[in-house]
Amino acid sequence: MKTMYRFLSVFLLPLLLWGCSSSSTNPSRMTVTTSIQTSEAQEPLSTIDPPDEIFLDFSEPLNMDTIEGNVSLQIVKTGGVLAPVDPPVGVVYDAQRPNRVIIRTIDGSKLPSGEEYRLVAASGIRSTGGAAMAQDYVRYFATDYDLSLHLPGELGDNRTITIVISDIHLGDQRSIDKKYGWFNKNSPILVNFLNHLRQRPDVKELVIAGDLFDEWVVPVDYYTFDGATQSGFVDKIAAANMPVIEAFNRIIEEGNIKVTYVPGNHDMLVEPSDLQRIFPGISQARDVQGLGTYTPSDRLELVIEHGHRYDFFNAPDPISNRAITGTASILSPGFFVSKIAATSDIESGTASFYREGLNAGYTKQESGYYFSYWAAWRLIMAQKPVKDSWDKQMIVTAIDGYTGIYSIYDLIPHYASGSGPLDVTLYKGIIDTWNQRQAINKVQVPILAEVAIAAGALNPVLDEQSITQYFWNTSSNKRIVVFGHTHHADLFSILNHKGQWSIYANSGTWVDSSKHSCTFVAILPKKENGATTDTVTVYQYIDDKNIQKIKSAAIRN
Repeated sequence: MKTMYRFLSVFLLPLLLWGCSSSSTNPSRMTVTTSIQTSEAQEPLSTIDPPDEIFLDFSEPLNMDTIEGNVSLQIVKTGGVLAPVDPPVGVVYDAQRPNRVIIRTIDGSKLPSGEEYRLVAASGIRSTGGAAMAQDYVRYFATDYDLSLHLPGELGDNRTITIVISDIHLGDQRSIDKKYGWFNKNSPILVNFLNHLRQRPDVKELVIAGDLFDEWVVPVDYYTFDGATQSGFVDKIAAANMPVIEAFNRIIEEGNIKVTYVPGNHDMLVEPSDLQRIFPGISQARDVQGLGTYTPSDRLELVIEHGHRYDFFNAPDPISNRAITGTASILSPGFFVSKIAATSDIESGTASFYREGLNAGYTKQESGYYFSYWAAWRLIMAQKPVKDSWDKQMIVTAIDGYTGIYSIYDLIPHYASGSGPLDVTLYKGIIDTWNQRQAINKVQVPILAEVAIAAGALNPVLDEQSITQYFWNTSSNKRIVVFGHTHHADLFSILNHKGQWSIYANSGTWVDSSKHSCTFVAILPKKENGATTDTVTVYQYIDDKNIQKIKSAAIRN
């Protein structure tokens, strides 16, 4: 027994005492959080509005004698060079909050915009109880620009900013008077925006990414051009929207900001000569009839297009109906969808007449390649019903070579005699010719018809074509892609095929009925002071003093 006591006293007691001593000299680890959004790595960078102060909140009260020299904020320049913030920043602590450290500029101003920052809280910081962090806390972030249009130019007189707008949908006076057009109420807002944009000394280019004019939203029983020629109808649209036309032309005439137009689906028939007549001196980016892709000569990493090239219902169709029109027609099924939708809107969605055969248990095997096309039409007609029977010959045309009057059943694949095969009058074989249509329309990476049909109904599917066509396409060098078409302003960051972070943005719309209308994209290249980041931001314009930021991202360039 004495031997056992001797063992405990000689061996175990020192171990127990060492354990007690160890817990006092190696306290628990501290953690820290910040009041701003930051990134652990330099990419993808968190993008924030320039703050006037940054809070560092530690998990324990701090020994303030350990703060000096252990908290720093620096600007990251090209090549990873660290530079001091100008105006200088100071590090202070809040006596009421013993666990908080505050970083703020000495003169009380906000941090400079358009810069990348490196924030460090070193492990040399101690709590009042002696606790430390496991390692240095290192974070990165970038500050976005403030583009409130009543302020002076963000970049001084250095014109580098590119603004992208799309989907304005100017209609003729008839569409305004009959209230089926998509654009009227927002006209003064757009004019105000353009007038303020024109006065900024830092905007280099304004790109109109499609659907400036609307030749599609016309009810089924209205002749689209109202008796005019196609060019004459463009003149009618211009006459009905003269304040907007004049606002664009003032920008073009002054010559400080380049204005570039890219075709959309609703204005795919508008000829280059029509645009030049209405907007003398405007630039145009076209690659195929009804389509265009634009890359500024000094921004080869940027590409802007409307996006309908990848939408089965809205991409130009130079194949399906030329035997019917006898001309080089390109109108896609989306034209007829728009006419039906305009009628439905006027009728406030009156319940439509369904033929029993349309619901008669179609299967993919029975309907073959028409199945997904038929299913899309079913969804369209459920969302935009009309009061007249689908058998009625009521869709008047007189556009792009079409001279007939058609029924809805001429468009929707169905069993004409109540039995197979499934067939259609207009756009016969449209699924079979999709790959041929993509080749003509210069789609870089062909996509399945089912995907292209979904792209017309689901915004994310269309947006993700930026990834397929550009970011993951090994033949592409693009790092910033901007589409319109969906009427849904959005933005996301993604790695491209080279492992570089890249940005997709959608410019949204200016139509009256959209919840988030009057949106635009601003692309700001890195400043010429050794800055590292290009910034892309989606805004909603309210008025000259109120611009709401929707989303923003930065890439290192």
